[in-house]
Amino acid sequence: MPTAREWRLLSRLPGLGAGGLAELAARAPDWPQGWLAAMPREAATALRLWLDHPARSPLTADLDADEAWLAEAPGRELLHPDHPAWPAPLAQIADPPPVLWAWGDLDALAPPRLAMVGTRKPTREGLANAAGFARALTERGWSVVSGMALGIDAAAQQAALEAGGRSVAVLGGGVDVIYPARHRALHERLREPGGLLLSEHPPGTRPHPAFFPRRNRIVTGLCRGVLVVEAAERSGSLVSARLAGEQSREVFAVPGSIHNPQARGCLGLLRDGAVLVRDVDDILAELPAWSAAPEAPRARSSEQTPAVTDADDPLLAWLSDTPTPVDSLVNLTGLSVAECQRRLLALELEGRAGPAAGGWVRLPGSGGAW
Repeated sequence: MPTAREWRLLSRLPGLGAGGLAELAARAPDWPQGWLAAMPREAATALRLWLDHPARSPLTADLDADEAWLAEAPGRELLHPDHPAWPAPLAQIADPPPVLWAWGDLDALAPPRLAMVGTRKPTREGLANAAGFARALTERGWSVVSGMALGIDAAAQQAALEAGGRSVAVLGGGVDVIYPARHRALHERLREPGGLLLSEHPPGTRPHPAFFPRRNRIVTGLCRGVLVVEAAERSGSLVSARLAGEQSREVFAVPGSIHNPQARGCLGLLRDGAVLVRDVDDILAELPAWSAAPEAPRARSSEQTPAVTDADDPLLAWLSDTPTPVDSLVNLTGLSVAECQRRLLALELEGRAGPAAGGWVRLPGSGGAW
């Protein structure tokens, strides 16, 4: 089988793509002759040039850049089917990624995993539900997987990490490319203990609209099921639900009001047979073989993580330029009303947050927003 360097080489061959490479890898051909014989002509020509004259191959510079990136910071890995941390459930899906670039804590892949997805324009109730389910899953020892998108995805991942749990983000670009830009703080947190960033695209790859639907197959493929918290009728989250069904994963949905446009996608899923969930026990009842023992939140010691910054504040991280009511902040952070109000006053005195019509906002110059 190919070595780690050769897997990096295969992932960069022209005219092959992730799907073609995954199909070839499934045949387990001998290296390198079996691979050369089975490849499309363009990919085989590029591989032959690298094998015979590596100094003349343009792929050599790419491989050197990859190795420099991997060595530049801790927690950077290239996962491939022979890597000990390769997620076994990916072998069960029709088009698994051939490799996964990883940045963060590979232990985030150790617990049983559930995907949490939803709209990028959630209601306050949707945000509170995402945070509540994420915290409850964390308390039961599960890892939350999502795509670091605006709205429900970020709320679930932020809550899981703030609760001392684990979360995996699968990105639609390179793991070193922050998208959306306002999630810089969340991206940084996912590189710390308990968090993990994954992508099938090499570092430096800019996000592209075509990458996100394919990204979703990895989000669901990593997991035993997917929970759709809140979704409109044409939400991308419904693509994840469809993929989960095709991958024989369980599909769960949180019900909502028939008058809420952001709940219509979930109501449609429930009509079509998704499991209705009211709390985390409804999920675990469907996944008894995957239930994990409760896990105590892991301490984030000063030896393991950098000093706390503005963006790491458990309350400030939930504030943006859109007013958020105090009751929503209480639900999202798990703080008591008194502690939440005390912290908001402190943030106001520090010039980092302030009251506005409808709630509290983050003030300019107080760091990145989720």
